[in-house]
Amino acid sequence: MDYFSEDHSKLLLSTEWLVKIDSEKSIPYMLKIYSSTVDLCCYILITDTKNVWAEVLQSNQLARRWRDCNPLQAPSFASEEEEDEWRTAIVELLSSAHSIGGIADLTFEMVKTHYSDLAFELGSDSFKWRWETCAIGPKQSAEVLSKHLIMPLISFTHLAFSSADPVSELSEADLEKAVDKVGRTARRTVDTHVKHAISRPRAATTLRRMTAMFNFSPDLPSISSEAPKPDLRLPSIRPKSRAASKAPQRLLSPVRASTPIITSRAISPPPKAPPPNPLTRAPQAVDGSETESESGEAPNAPAPSASRMAEEDHTRKVQRSSTNPANSKPSTRAASPRASRQHTPERRGGPAAAANQSTDDSSPPHPPPSKKAKRVDSSDENDSETERRRRVAQIKLPQRGARQPMKRGPRRF
Repeated sequence: MDYFSEDHSKLLLSTEWLVKIDSEKSIPYMLKIYSSTVDLCCYILITDTKNVWAEVLQSNQLARRWRDCNPLQAPSFASEEEEDEWRTAIVELLSSAHSIGGIADLTFEMVKTHYSDLAFELGSDSFKWRWETCAIGPKQSAEVLSKHLIMPLISFTHLAFSSADPVSELSEADLEKAVDKVGRTARRTVDTHVKHAISRPRAATTLRRMTAMFNFSPDLPSISSEAPKPDLRLPSIRPKSRAASKAPQRLLSPVRASTPIITSRAISPPPKAPPPNPLTRAPQAVDGSETESESGEAPNAPAPSASRMAEEDHTRKVQRSSTNPANSKPSTRAASPRASRQHTPERRGGPAAAANQSTDDSSPPHPPPSKKAKRVDSSDENDSETERRRRVAQIKLPQRGARQPMKRGPRRF
């Protein structure tokens, strides 16, 4: 068995469509047949408008199929000429049976088969015939349906709606002339032909209503002979106000995770310490009895910046006075007003003067401006050693970093 090809499809273009119905499933089948007594072959094409099946039978296959379907009418011939005459008679019978007048008297029945995709039998009282067809594939099926069914129907629709006289009332000769004219135009310009055939308002709306009716649509569209032209200008749409458009966005905005809010306000620097007041500075005595207060508390530590310079100046003066023999005896140091009131000129000598039982020097002290100084007896070695250690401890202050605000205690008057 040969496969159905494009050459076979071209041979079927000049044949008519025949219709048979499967009574069990109520499915209509449209079929075409081509037969040739010269080549002793027969081709068939059948479709349900969704799938397409076909079969190609040559001379030997035709004879074998006939003997299988009609065993009582299968004589054997001794010569090949007699066999060829018999096969030619079978082809003519099949061609007559597959015509518009002969197909109506034949029975149609779908049968089960193990050799093909679709099998059916055609029969009468005198003979039976079975076709074993195979599917030709979706691509070839679409091409066959377009050439053999769809495009001819579009052209026929154009002829029916464009002719002045109804097609049913035309004579055979006039109808042939009209069909040939439409066919020549469609063959030259297929795109323009399809456009004129389908774009007519009456034809388009009729096809639309027929499609809706055939597929059980509840709302059937009306048929119209005129096509109104709509307004294709874009309507002017004004945007809504900003407040109305932004309000839903705030409501639909997702809840964000709470994050710490960092303000751009700069952190204020720490307050600067006021300049030291010489009147409120803690008293610093020379000996151990004068450095401690009456309550036994240690004096406040001087400021690391302002008081350090004053202490260095005072240390230089003391060193100059100790190295100078003329001024080695008196050594002055600034004291607060409270210390000046507590230590009178009679008690200014301290324990060093009592141990030596010597009188205070009558020479006036050498205080700095607006400050009272105290005399120190440098003859006492213990007191001078203690005073030197205190000076070294005061000079060697720890190195500190950035300047920080100084904590001050309550003022003493």
